[in-house]
Amino acid sequence: MKVLVEQEAEDFLEKEGFPVAKRKSVKTEEDMLKAAKEIGYPLVLKVVSKKILHKSDVGGVKTDLRSEEETKAAFKEIMSIKDAEACLVQKFITGDWFLIGLKKDPTFNHVIAFGTGGIYTEVVKDVALRICPISIEEVRKMMKETKSYKILEGIRGKRLNIESVENILLKTSDLTKKYPNIQELDINPLVVNEKESVVVDVRIVLD
Repeated sequence: MKVLVEQEAEDFLEKEGFPVAKRKSVKTEEDMLKAAKEIGYPLVLKVVSKKILHKSDVGGVKTDLRSEEETKAAFKEIMSIKDAEACLVQKFITGDWFLIGLKKDPTFNHVIAFGTGGIYTEVVKDVALRICPISIEEVRKMMKETKSYKILEGIRGKRLNIESVENILLKTSDLTKKYPNIQELDINPLVVNEKESVVVDVRIVLD
């Protein structure tokens, strides 16, 4: 069994044509500042570690950093976390948070999930499921089963880019044909705004 985390998992999805936030894994302050210049503010810094499953639980995510001073302080905090292996410098994307997941079931084979993303996913439990592969019709039906679909449709005239989410769900389903050895895949969050959908965090488990 192989676990892909952070940049490794994001590189995997990017090669498959998924929209992934610009990012770079670094270990020194000098490299972090170079990456910050290349990517451009605002930024997110995240702890990279195979031993840390939930980064936010250990203070391993610093968001909306807008200056070199803020970024240096955040980097020091992240690299002082126990078991920190590196720091991921990532473009900060604004929008609403959703999740897309895959799980290999012993009976149904791959099952795909869509719903509310972020740190409250397990509390809210707003998720719709389908057996892969799925068609565009099934994608639309499953999205409409969630409470979070109302956010996508638009609140106070702000309609999010639903079509980009549909496309990512179809691409995720298609991965199971090319990579039947995917045991689990968790995109959380997928950040969606009026313009686009962007993968900002992913974890993949392969046979």
